[in-house]
Amino acid sequence: MKLSEFSFDLPDELIAEYPSENRDEARLMVVHRDTGKIEHRLFKDIINYFGEGDVMIMNNTRVFPARMYGNKEKTGAKIEVFLLRELNRESLLWDVLVDPARKIRIGNKLYFGDDDSLVAEVIDNTTSRGRTLRFLFDGPYEEFKAKITELGETPLPKYIKREVEEADEERYQTIYAKEEGAVAAPTAGLHFSRELLKRLELKGVNFAEVTLHVGLGTFRSVEVEDLTKHKMDSEQVIITEKAANIVNEAKRNKKRVCAIGTTSMRAVETSVSTDNMLKAFDGWTNKFIFPPYDFSIADSLVTNFHTPLSTLLMMISAFCGHDLMMEAYHEAIKEKYKFYSYGDAMLIL
Repeated sequence: MKLSEFSFDLPDELIAEYPSENRDEARLMVVHRDTGKIEHRLFKDIINYFGEGDVMIMNNTRVFPARMYGNKEKTGAKIEVFLLRELNRESLLWDVLVDPARKIRIGNKLYFGDDDSLVAEVIDNTTSRGRTLRFLFDGPYEEFKAKITELGETPLPKYIKREVEEADEERYQTIYAKEEGAVAAPTAGLHFSRELLKRLELKGVNFAEVTLHVGLGTFRSVEVEDLTKHKMDSEQVIITEKAANIVNEAKRNKKRVCAIGTTSMRAVETSVSTDNMLKAFDGWTNKFIFPPYDFSIADSLVTNFHTPLSTLLMMISAFCGHDLMMEAYHEAIKEKYKFYSYGDAMLIL
């Protein structure tokens, strides 16, 4: 398929600036692949589609406050620094993006905090906006991480045009987030409340936790018409033996296996055995799923509504079927569903 087949007109007002007041009361579109039927529900109604022995695969990555603002030495120019990932713990080396990039050269020092209590030196260029920083910090690593957490802010995606607010620290995080390392939330999971998880558990639904640390590559635009030429950024994935066993038992018992979010789906599709079972895995993935694609692990998917031309939309197309997906998206626009990270959800059965 070609990039242009994933284009549609999305009105700006449908991009959610805020989440729904209660996590599990976002809207939920339910799409049945076998019949083409589309239902309109609330997210908490998801409990009606799952029963004893079914499994939900959750991405337990935790977002860290990756966006920081500093000043350049001498000029005092304000610089945004987006922490992508830690390269070396001992040397405090980090892979970052800087903005405006043209002003930041190797050897420059950046100062953070009102009292310049944190300093970093630019030691390498990686891409046009990418730099390697070495933080200059005297003290134990725990104090350094605490300082970054204090100075950083929740990395809301750029298409949310408002300032970050205190509530975002909690709402841009799933309630089951544990393993810190993501710069963006696995947004399908944002709709689960503690009450809903408890109700699913009482109904006999099992949960398999995997980790995929979401990087900014998730949002990177596709710039080639031929999708086979697009390269995804690598993201770290951990699938434990325990998670693999939970999923495989459900598969053997012909129970429903649902990936909560495209990141969970990418994680499990990265590590499939020859007999289409899930294998434990600890490594990196740059897997790009687009049509046509045969899925091996999950037979259902919870996901948010994605923007035109995005890699996330391409995965949905591969899972849902392109024509049915486009029909569902046109219906979502007509019914004024909210799109993207803080938006509404879709369950594909």
